Amino acid sequence: MIDFITSKKFILPIVYVVIGVIIYNVIKFLMKKISRTKYADKKKKTIIALLKNIIKYLIMIFVVLAILSVYGVDTSSIITSIGVAGVIIGLALQDIVSDFLAGVLILFDNHYAIGDVVTIDGFTGEVINFGLMTTKIRAASGEIMILSNSSFKKVINYNMNNTTHYINIDVAYDTDINKLEKCLNEMKDEVEKISGYIGNYKLLGIQEFASSSIKYMIMLECVNSQRFQVKRDFNMILKKYFDKYKIEIPYMKVDVNIRGNNE
Repeated sequence: MIDFITSKKFILPIVYVVIGVIIYNVIKFLMKKISRTKYADKKKKTIIALLKNIIKYLIMIFVVLAILSVYGVDTSSIITSIGVAGVIIGLALQDIVSDFLAGVLILFDNHYAIGDVVTIDGFTGEVINFGLMTTKIRAASGEIMILSNSSFKKVINYNMNNTTHYINIDVAYDTDINKLEKCLNEMKDEVEKISGYIGNYKLLGIQEFASSSIKYMIMLECVNSQRFQVKRDFNMILKKYFDKYKIEIPYMKVDVNIRGNNE
């Protein structure tokens, strides 16, 4: 037992595994550093995530081959036979191969990247992981959908372009429009600080005379994937300035009349 523990057949496989783990962790650390730099866009981060998976499998293959060579296995014949075996495995695992090829096409055709908000097969969420075979999407409510890369053909990507956001503001009929426009212009500086806001804040004027309010429309540009949060943040600022200018937001009022019994 002592002879075996001190022999190359016991020590070298452990050394190869340790070296493989160290190399993988060093590469993983470097890639993590690169992906966190301000110059790394989402596509680069996605490529890094994909390369990390490929490197992991390559290191595993080299470690296994190195261990086999310690035990006297002719690894050169194994490498030679990989070509023939690859054809057989490829036929047997067509779905896996198609997932891999689809993943490569998705990456280089720039269909989406990690961090993009997409809709695939009716499911909308943020791409949180992009691998060799699958894509993981997390919805706003927390559910995670895992898709095979070859299982879908159509993708709606909300991060490709910015969007022009038209917002209707309801005000009471007795509102002074000049005072309203002064209020909307004054809040512009705060609107420009909203995360996801791009620019082009414009007052477009009265859009409609509704049954119980005047609808005044404004326009602004924002990042498409953040348009709902931009609207929520805008409404917070709007409420603050409406309170400051004492501009009434119309709401339904009900008058209740109670009749007493006349004796």
